[in-house]
Amino acid sequence: MNITKNRYLYFFISLLIIIPGLVFMGLNWQKTKEGPLPLGIDFRGGSLLEVQFTGTLPSAEEISEIYQQFSTEEQPITDPIVQLLGTDGYSIRSKTMNDETKGAIIAAMESKFSTKATVLNFTSVSASVGAEVTKAAGWAVLAAALAILLYIWYAFRSVEHAYRYGTAAVLAMLHDVLVVVGVEAMLGYFLGWEADALFLTALLTVIGFSVHDTIVVFDRVRENAHILRRVDYETMVNHSVIQTLDRSLNTQLTVLFTLTALVLFGGDSIRHFIIILLVGIFSGTYSSIFNAAQILVVWENREWENWFKRKEATA
Repeated sequence: MNITKNRYLYFFISLLIIIPGLVFMGLNWQKTKEGPLPLGIDFRGGSLLEVQFTGTLPSAEEISEIYQQFSTEEQPITDPIVQLLGTDGYSIRSKTMNDETKGAIIAAMESKFSTKATVLNFTSVSASVGAEVTKAAGWAVLAAALAILLYIWYAFRSVEHAYRYGTAAVLAMLHDVLVVVGVEAMLGYFLGWEADALFLTALLTVIGFSVHDTIVVFDRVRENAHILRRVDYETMVNHSVIQTLDRSLNTQLTVLFTLTALVLFGGDSIRHFIIILLVGIFSGTYSSIFNAAQILVVWENREWENWFKRKEATA
């Protein structure tokens, strides 16, 4: 089985997945004017109120009307994002409000809808704290990429061109980051999902899984580089990928089955987090086998030197 011969097909498939995500990042930026992703209160600041009703469930429009009644210049909480929470409650996101306003809103709900409203969760984050969290998140991803590059360069120092392995691993990792962020952008555009602290946790977990699987493939490439010295590099990499294929697929399928069960039966509160993990781990398995290892072959053969030769000869 020759996997490496179709490497440009794999790169093309990756582009087909990444480009729509980039498009929706731009659409989100145009729509919200805040960035490529709809950000949760953890990043942009705001208040999250989760409330459960006993009796008749009011509509989302009625909830929004009550919020508008208590909106002031100091606390502009108009146009809240109201999402169904289970079958008898709502998750309501708005700009930052204090406990006094929250209490008044709950009292107004109980009075208007003649039902008991139970507060399940109330969280407020100021805009300045949200900005600090966003900055810290960016530094966390950058630090992870740099640490991975240095670690792989050191671990593969006995192999010729050790820096290629670290660079290829980081490129595969960036592929997975773009896939995850792109899917989040699409979910945010169509379903109103927001990137919050759990999304960042899922993203960093995906980075770890992606690099772990890539190192497994690269470690076999390193071993075969010493054992199969007379074999050309492309054949040796293909042989290494095939040797690790069963292990990679079996390991990742076990995780994917578990996450799929959590998506189906785990409840609404963790579904967003689990779906992002599911997408990221699938992407990480793909990128380790079909991108990272293939980048090594392209680099070794210096194939970019021949990409435009045919066009130049024709001209």
